[in-house]
Amino acid sequence: MNELLKSSARGQADHGWLQSRHSFSFASYYNPEQVGFSDLCVINDDWVQPGEGFGRHPHRNMEIFSYVLEGALEHKDSLGNGSVILPGDIQLMNAGSGVTYSEFNASAEAPVHFLQIWIVPNQIGIVPGYQQQHFAVERKRGRLCLMLSPDGAQGSVPIYQDVRVYAGLFDGQETATLEGLQARYVYVHLARGSLKINDQLLQAGDGLKIRQTDVLKVHAGIEAEVLIFDLRPNELPEKI
Repeated sequence: MNELLKSSARGQADHGWLQSRHSFSFASYYNPEQVGFSDLCVINDDWVQPGEGFGRHPHRNMEIFSYVLEGALEHKDSLGNGSVILPGDIQLMNAGSGVTYSEFNASAEAPVHFLQIWIVPNQIGIVPGYQQQHFAVERKRGRLCLMLSPDGAQGSVPIYQDVRVYAGLFDGQETATLEGLQARYVYVHLARGSLKINDQLLQAGDGLKIRQTDVLKVHAGIEAEVLIFDLRPNELPEKI
């Protein structure tokens, strides 16, 4: 069974310096029909104005994944990490037993557009950690590139959960498939462009919950950038 979440149905937040769209319930936005899917509990589609950002604040027991689409995102945390995340980079922060951090637009002139994604971990109280890795366009062009996995397979970043996250760029006749999904759930987030997933058309910002499929086919892209989450077959995130 597939369930389409249209971009226009997402929660919206306008803070002036921040424009955000929430695929799932977050902060003051609550939708009882969208409180997460399997171990995936947050996808925030954020635009931050030049020189602005999120001041230092704490998190714990969460896998926090940032994916930059445009611009530059500056990260600093209590672990001593300081970095700038650019398109093609991914950042994974294992908040574990507790970490404080800030994220700001690194540019004084251009906005930054990024996805912030939270995944519930399979362990609590772990030593916090930070990982950042670049995935070149060539690894994503016309294919699904594995970025996060529990075992670091194919050069991916290891994460404390039974989840695999893929990214791909598709245009024209480019196609790709994922197999072996019979006992899994899948969530698709289309970051930009348009794309078909098993003949279901998605537009930028749309999400798709898939509860039963053998093969996932990605095709008919028009300047598309997509993230695909291969998840445990649980309906909602576990509370920790």
